[in-house]
Amino acid sequence: MVSGVSPQAAAAACGMSRATAYRLRGRYLEGGWPALRDRPPIAKHHPHRLSAEAELQIVALRRQTGWGPASLSAALGRPASTIWRVLRRYDCSRAQRQPRPPANRYEYPAVAELVHLDIKKLGRFWQVGKRVHQDGVQRNRRAGWTYAHVAVDDHSRLAQVELRNSERGVDCVAFTSAVISAYAQRGTPIQQIMTDNGSGYRSHAFRDLLAAHGIRHIRTRPYTPRTNGKAEAFIRILQREWAYAYIYPTSSHRAKALPGWLRWYNNHRPHGGIYGHPPISRVSHAARSYT
Repeated sequence: MVSGVSPQAAAAACGMSRATAYRLRGRYLEGGWPALRDRPPIAKHHPHRLSAEAELQIVALRRQTGWGPASLSAALGRPASTIWRVLRRYDCSRAQRQPRPPANRYEYPAVAELVHLDIKKLGRFWQVGKRVHQDGVQRNRRAGWTYAHVAVDDHSRLAQVELRNSERGVDCVAFTSAVISAYAQRGTPIQQIMTDNGSGYRSHAFRDLLAAHGIRHIRTRPYTPRTNGKAEAFIRILQREWAYAYIYPTSSHRAKALPGWLRWYNNHRPHGGIYGHPPISRVSHAARSYT
């Protein structure tokens, strides 16, 4: 075409369609030889793409809560795949920044065949502290600690959490008794319990409690918290989505928010380990199968 050949003749000589020849001719006339380089197949107009305001809402909620695409999808009513693409565009995807190594996964086939127990130590506070102000000033000296006792079912991921004053044997026994009663009332008695080697779980009272209910006690390998991985993973979610998700005025306000968040987790929050279903979906099925 540059040498004076018609677009039709140039298309026939190069083995391309006449429409392609005219398109390339237009690009050459507009921008010269650089305009003929291959272009990425990205549309100039995206009529179905989210608005900038909607994308910023997704990013803001992600940075505020740390939720993944599945949880953000449930909260905002948008497809998880769309949210994932938005997070990638804004460099907010954890998988994109730091791919996880392959995990050695296991899952017991039925509810209550194995329940994981663990404890997370949380600081009490009377006012917003240095974590928010970021000034290093201690404002809650001698406020003490509270201990989140956690129970997670291996099959369903159903979780129970109770805030207690210590991690000693008396509190471990009280919390575990409540967990055993809750499973018994649903018609799914606990068969095994897995804990770490903390002193509360090694107490005689804890041993006697499990023996009285015929529950086998499994302990994790020393200095290997990943053995109790489902409890560890839930504690990370608990911290990210409840304990540190908001700026609570006091630790009492934080404690009052726990029951509501726990209902959301068990009944509505999509869980990545069970194909995006909430834990209650597996518990309800198990209860029907026992009756």
